[in-house]
Amino acid sequence: MDRMADSGKSRGGGVCVMVHNSWCNNANVVTLACSCSHNLELLALKLRPFYLPREFTSVIINTVYIPPQANMDTALCELHEALTQFQAQHRDAALIVVGDFNSANLKRAVPNLYQHVTFPTRGNRTLDHCYTPYKDSYKVLAHPPFGKSDHAAIFLLPKYKQRLKREAPVQREVARWTDQSVAALQDALDDADWDMFWRSTDDVSEFTEAVVGFIGKLVDDTIPRITIKKFSNQKPWVDRTIREALNSRTAAYNAGIISGNMDEYKSAAYGVRRAVREAKLRYGKKLETQFQQSGSRSLWQGLRTITDYRSPPSGLMSEDESLANELNTFFARFEATSSSANASSTNVNGASANSANANGASANSANANGASANGTSSKMIGSGPTIEQRPLIITESDVRRVFKRVNTRKAMGPDGICGRVLKACTDQLAPVFTDIFNLSLTLGIVPSSFKRSTIVPVPKKPRPSDLSDYRPVTLTSVVMKCFEKLVRDFITSSLPASMDPLQFAYRHNRSTDDAIAHLLHTTLTHLDEGRGNYVKMLFVDYSSAFNTIIPSLLTTKLGDLGLHTSLCDWVSNFLTDRPQSVRVGNCASSTLTLSTGAPQGCVLSPLLYSLYTYDCTATSSSNIIVKFADDTIVVGLISDNDERAYLEEIKHLENWCPENNLLLNVSKTKELIVDCSKKQERHYQPVRISGTTVERVDTLTSSRLKPPDPRWPTEILGENRRRGARTRPRGKRAGVRNRLRARAHRAPLPSILLANVQSLDNKLEDLRARIKFQRDIRDCNLLCFTESWLNPAVPNHAIQPAEFFSVHRMDRMADSGKSEEAECV
Repeated sequence: MDRMADSGKSRGGGVCVMVHNSWCNNANVVTLACSCSHNLELLALKLRPFYLPREFTSVIINTVYIPPQANMDTALCELHEALTQFQAQHRDAALIVVGDFNSANLKRAVPNLYQHVTFPTRGNRTLDHCYTPYKDSYKVLAHPPFGKSDHAAIFLLPKYKQRLKREAPVQREVARWTDQSVAALQDALDDADWDMFWRSTDDVSEFTEAVVGFIGKLVDDTIPRITIKKFSNQKPWVDRTIREALNSRTAAYNAGIISGNMDEYKSAAYGVRRAVREAKLRYGKKLETQFQQSGSRSLWQGLRTITDYRSPPSGLMSEDESLANELNTFFARFEATSSSANASSTNVNGASANSANANGASANSANANGASANGTSSKMIGSGPTIEQRPLIITESDVRRVFKRVNTRKAMGPDGICGRVLKACTDQLAPVFTDIFNLSLTLGIVPSSFKRSTIVPVPKKPRPSDLSDYRPVTLTSVVMKCFEKLVRDFITSSLPASMDPLQFAYRHNRSTDDAIAHLLHTTLTHLDEGRGNYVKMLFVDYSSAFNTIIPSLLTTKLGDLGLHTSLCDWVSNFLTDRPQSVRVGNCASSTLTLSTGAPQGCVLSPLLYSLYTYDCTATSSSNIIVKFADDTIVVGLISDNDERAYLEEIKHLENWCPENNLLLNVSKTKELIVDCSKKQERHYQPVRISGTTVERVDTLTSSRLKPPDPRWPTEILGENRRRGARTRPRGKRAGVRNRLRARAHRAPLPSILLANVQSLDNKLEDLRARIKFQRDIRDCNLLCFTESWLNPAVPNHAIQPAEFFSVHRMDRMADSGKSEEAECV
């Protein structure tokens, strides 16, 4: 190799690999690369030894020599390109790079490799290296040189532990939902006597607790549970058929050893290969269905599976009861600072308790009549206000509809009722829960089991060091989530259409895209109106905004919006006396009762916060306040360098926040200035909140309402090319067909490009940028004909993104008076 004509070498260098026959025979040795140049000599072999850990399919040995006079940067770039190609083509192969590197360091080009040789190999210098992607995979010993060599011989003793030995198998117990078990559960619920629970208590919380406990007991007794053991090196396509085929092969082998007839063993061995082939085919079809479905969730799940993406592990500081109690106290810190809120909630609770006692007599009289569940609920409701005065009556069909739409993938709450039970037994559970929902609305009391929540802290950092480094993820009752959806839909339909038009959360046909579009339109319109105009945007950040809601103040605002008093009382009761605990691993904290804030895991919380802040509007015509739930932007349209209205608006917001128990986080609040004038220098007035100057930034990364990044076209398309280089080999091994692999490669782009098409006007003004962008589109196989856009017979959803961009470009050229030929020169 090192004496070929194109190498230009006649002496020095040379690499070779000797393989022992007892480790790997010649039939399993394949040459991947064999090159020699002035800067690098490389010999890459792929070997399949007789024994390999299950996580590896082969071993790729790269023998390298970099001459002392070589250009080290060029040599490392050539080696990096070759190694990247090998890893892309053989992702499950063990990679080993050995050789004489002289002064080069491969970790500069490939940082994820580990260098195992730590002692000098020639004189006092370490010239010979050994790189692998696995830490502590070899124990390296120095031996005397071979013959007249001046380099020490390096003996590598394997220290690598198989993944099966490094990571213990994961065991988890799951419920086995079969058609037989679901039918048995439905029969048991059909035979349930709900009148027994009505007759035993007259309290809605006790009745709900009894019903939920009875359903949980039936589920535990009816649905069998099995223990699943998952090994760390288990392939995703390994299923029961492969395990049964392996057991059959082992039994046939043992029987053949005793009888001397190995025909059954040969047949069983062929059955194993056939089972593996069929399992891989089924797994490939499963991945294909994820790309053929219309939902974006299945698409991203397929991409995660093909790329083998796993979220980086994040650990807790410690998993004990003391940490759970500290976190629970920390998450409830706003309760201690809201004494006025507690007093108000106490008055509200007292009124609710009186109403509950007043209605309790009606409940007792109804129970005494021995009516059915539906009849009892109707009599209780009939004893309260008339139907005309009551804002919400839930029907059984509404409950069935919301139960059938339950997402079974969501975690169950503290009550132990999972979404699978509600979805599988909708017809059996809808009548009793309809009565509970209506009774709760009539009495203005939310059952305590529905208000109970469990917080699972999720670290924000890989190594959290403070309690503020944890994000509270609240688990609440799935039944209560369904109840909240019905209440939320009714509240949104009852709100006046003129209420805060710049609040884009929970409004019909409104989204973050509409908020961004409105923000851009307002900004660009103001910049076009005057030569010296500019725009200042203040991106406001609140400290735990949902946790600071005062129920009494929210109830007053709901009444001002025209909601019925009974519904306002129900919302107030929903937010008060909420039991809360924190679970860290297998440890649980003590329970705290909160009456301030709205749990972030509840369906109603974002809507309630939007209504809580509906009166936060601009006081001047030169300012606007754009909101999406708790994301708030104060926009000042500045003319003639007059920022007084903008600064007064911020001062008004600063005074409004304490009145509504909201805390401004000045350290995370940022100011962004949009100014297109380049001829004059401006001296912008700084924004100060509570005596602290707000930081001024050029770009934003955290807000949901941030404008598009001007660099997005090139970066997104470039990343898509790199992603395709990683996903194509894995999709091929998984059995995904070429057409669907190409679809998986292109699928994320249409939504990304179309969602940011509004930024094309400002980001692609340069001719070269336009040409490069169109070339990138063609490289991603997104460019197609534009006739379908112009043809009215073709529906809009059939238009491809490149068609939209092409027509959008033609429209802009027509507006500017340019011709297509002039722009494409």
